[in-house]
Amino acid sequence: MPLYFRDSLNFLSKLTPRRVWNAAQLVSSFYLTKYRKKPIQWGLPMTISVEPTTACNLRCPECPSGLRAFTRPTGNLKEDFFRDTIDELYKDLLYLIFYFQGEPYINPNFLDMVKYASDKGIYTITSTNGHFLNDANAKKTIESGLDRMIISVDGTTQEVYENYRKAGNLETVLQGARNVVKWKKKMKSATPHIIFQFLVVRPNEHQIEDVYRLAEEIGVDEVKLKTAQVYDYEQGNDLIPTIGKYARYAEKPDGTWQVKNELLNHCWKLWHSCVITWDGMVVPCCFDKDADHRLGDLKKQTFKELWHGPAYDGFRKSLLQGRDQIDICTNCTEGCKVWA
Repeated sequence: MPLYFRDSLNFLSKLTPRRVWNAAQLVSSFYLTKYRKKPIQWGLPMTISVEPTTACNLRCPECPSGLRAFTRPTGNLKEDFFRDTIDELYKDLLYLIFYFQGEPYINPNFLDMVKYASDKGIYTITSTNGHFLNDANAKKTIESGLDRMIISVDGTTQEVYENYRKAGNLETVLQGARNVVKWKKKMKSATPHIIFQFLVVRPNEHQIEDVYRLAEEIGVDEVKLKTAQVYDYEQGNDLIPTIGKYARYAEKPDGTWQVKNELLNHCWKLWHSCVITWDGMVVPCCFDKDADHRLGDLKKQTFKELWHGPAYDGFRKSLLQGRDQIDICTNCTEGCKVWA
């Protein structure tokens, strides 16, 4: 059985009648909103991202965590708060992403929280820079029931890798991947589905074929190529790839640059998902990295009150009126029309 097909079957196994009904409500309310141009929201999110920590060991140049550029506080997600949140949402929740900013494995209770969500029948995923996958953590990762693990491998030689992953060590990452593969085999586990994520930037674009070979040698299940978000792109940027299909930006006749895609005034993310920061703030999506658009505080209200509350309703209305007026939307490819 192809590995991606096995992962898909695992995901489908998490479905329950209640989760299917909730998803149907989300889809129908989203399309009704597009038709009526007025926000209608039924159901609760079927996907959430939770932030295990804002701390990170690397200093990647386009990452607020790596740049230590947050205005919000740095900290770790508390396990009791996480459990309370999951207890409220798990019956409708299908997909849980343990990542927003920071390196998840820095939180000492990270894998315990993964296990708690997995035991509730939720499909769990994390994204890691791979520097904390020692033998003990690799074994505990398998035991946690994590369904999918994305490991960032943005170069196949140390020189190229550290061009973006500042302060990172490629061999440590690759050994971490080998450790997870080893324990999957030892424990006869089908999970996690391991993905090498290759963020395509100009310095590494010549190594795309190499990362596929490397993944096969190690026993990684899949490789995904990802386009890079660049903050200062208007005058060009050395990180923008020369291979057009991997670039989010295009050069205009006057020599300046713009996001390739035309913004459409709707966004599926605002109907089916959200992000919860380590300290309980709820923000619209992963593009709000500094949590500027806070739609509620789970330490002060239930999620259901927040999700159907005036702040969320107001943000959805503003989105329908013009995404080009919302700062976090202008550098986003979600809900966009590709013109080049």
